[in-house]
Amino acid sequence: MKFVSEEVIDGVIQGMSDSHFDYAETVLSLQKEQPVLLGYLFSDNFKLIADKEQEFTLYLLLVIWMACKEVNIDIPMVELKAFEELEEANWMALTDQKPASFRKRLDVFFANTEQEDLLAFIEDALLDDADETGVAPEAREPIFIFLKSVIDCFEEVIHETA
Repeated sequence: MKFVSEEVIDGVIQGMSDSHFDYAETVLSLQKEQPVLLGYLFSDNFKLIADKEQEFTLYLLLVIWMACKEVNIDIPMVELKAFEELEEANWMALTDQKPASFRKRLDVFFANTEQEDLLAFIEDALLDDADETGVAPEAREPIFIFLKSVIDCFEEVIHETA
């Protein structure tokens, strides 16, 4: 997958804040193009996080998806089995870390990625003031792992079709 820069991410965020941006239509496009990802976000796997956190995760997912599409044009559909395998590997990598701060535990993911700006975007979004984002500290890990797994899936499906 081509590198998604901070500038592209910021451009997507800016576009989403435009008064002409149709959030509902974008969610429907995501549902059509990547039903596994949207379905997973609203499955029992995410019942432990609050609705506000789930909505914020959807926003982050949309930013990632739109930024990746802007750079890579076409992203083939992600399959559930592939997503679950990558998510499991990401959970294993995280749980293998020694107890430390959330930010420190994420270092393992930054060491082996070509999408550092996307990961930094997720990390920064989750570490912002919880009052502002609505993300409780205990929800950070599942949200990060979900979104990291989305990026991994995009890399995998784009690589397979290249």
